[in-house]
Amino acid sequence: MIDWKRVRELRNEIGEADFSEVVDLFLEEVEEVVERLNGPSPNLGGLEQDLHFLKGSALSFGFVDFSGLCCEGERKSAAGQAGDVDVGQVVDGYYQARDRFLKEMPVHLGG
Repeated sequence: MIDWKRVRELRNEIGEADFSEVVDLFLEEVEEVVERLNGPSPNLGGLEQDLHFLKGSALSFGFVDFSGLCCEGERKSAAGQAGDVDVGQVVDGYYQARDRFLKEMPVHLGG
């Protein structure tokens, strides 16, 4: 789910002229971390920090479901259960949210 109200608020805070640049930066930074998580041997020692970053970024852009997955993984990691985090589900959650966001953004933001 995408919280389009939050996305509109963010666009209003940033300004319409700079919003697309901020979206591009968000996607670039998040995908860098997601790709690291999706690598052949994820760094479980840094998983909690990566998920914390992803959770906050996701909330800023209204990626509600993805943020929830990150929050759950962050809690597990903080409890010493990083190996129990379903990293694949987190990665898939991001790509689903990103695709939906990019597809529906023109409809919800009038662009």
